[in-house]
Amino acid sequence: MKYVLKEEKGFIYIDEGQGPVLLLLHGLMGGLSNWEGVIDEFKHDYRVVIPILPIFDLPLLTTGVKTLTKHVHRFVKHMNLNDFVLVGNSLGGHAGLIYCVLHPERVKSLVLTGSSGLYENAFGGSFPRRENYEFVKEKVEYTFYDPATATKDLVDEVFILVNDRSKVVRLLAMAKSAIRHNMAKELNKITMPVGLIWGRDDKITPPEVAVEFNQLLPDSKLYWINKCGHAPMMERPDEFNKLLREYLNELKQKA
Repeated sequence: MKYVLKEEKGFIYIDEGQGPVLLLLHGLMGGLSNWEGVIDEFKHDYRVVIPILPIFDLPLLTTGVKTLTKHVHRFVKHMNLNDFVLVGNSLGGHAGLIYCVLHPERVKSLVLTGSSGLYENAFGGSFPRRENYEFVKEKVEYTFYDPATATKDLVDEVFILVNDRSKVVRLLAMAKSAIRHNMAKELNKITMPVGLIWGRDDKITPPEVAVEFNQLLPDSKLYWINKCGHAPMMERPDEFNKLLREYLNELKQKA
C-alpha cells in the first residue's frame, strides 16, 4: 500500500483527501489495498476513510457480523463522522446494512458491491485442503471473473491466513455468522438512497442477489459491470469508479 496507515485508540485506518466523507468497508478476505483504485480516484474531491476491520482479532465467542458493526460504530464516533456515504464490499456491505438500520441518522447513503446479507456462496464450512496451495489458489480465483486477477501475492496472503489456526476459526465463524444473519425482512427499514454496483459474473453473491436487494430496498439503483466477479473495485476499477462517481453526482443533484 502506498498510503499511510494511521493508528490511534486501537483503530488502524487510512484517511486521505478533503471533502464529503466516503467510508469504505472491506470484505471477509479483503484489506485496505482492495480500495486503492477508489482512493486514487476520489481523494481529490472526497475524504476517503477506510478502517481495518478486526475480523481476526475479536474473541471467538463474539466473532460475528453484529460485533463487527459495533466496531464500525465505535470508529465512526471516534472519527466524529456524520452525513457520510458508506461503501461496502461483501462482508463490509453486510456490516454497512446493519449499520444503516441501527444508525441511519449518521449515513447519507449506502453503496453495496457484492454484499452479503441475503445469500452468498462463501468458501463453505471448512478448508478441508487448506495446506494445498493449488486448492487455495482455485478458491481465490473463484472470487473473480478473470482468474488472473488473483495475483500470486493475493493467493500467498490467503494461503498464510487459512493456515493460521487462530485466524481460520475466526474466518469460518464470521462467514457462518453472515450466512445466518439474513436481512431480507429488515431492508425496508433502510429508506436512504442505496447504490448497488454489481459484477454480472459474481459467483459468490450472484446477480439474482443484486436484483433481490434492488427489489427489497425502498430507494435503490442497480448498476452492472460486465465480465466482473465479486470484487468490482479490484477487478474492474475504472468501471467501478465511473459508476460510483455517476451515483455520487446523482446524489448531489438530489440534495
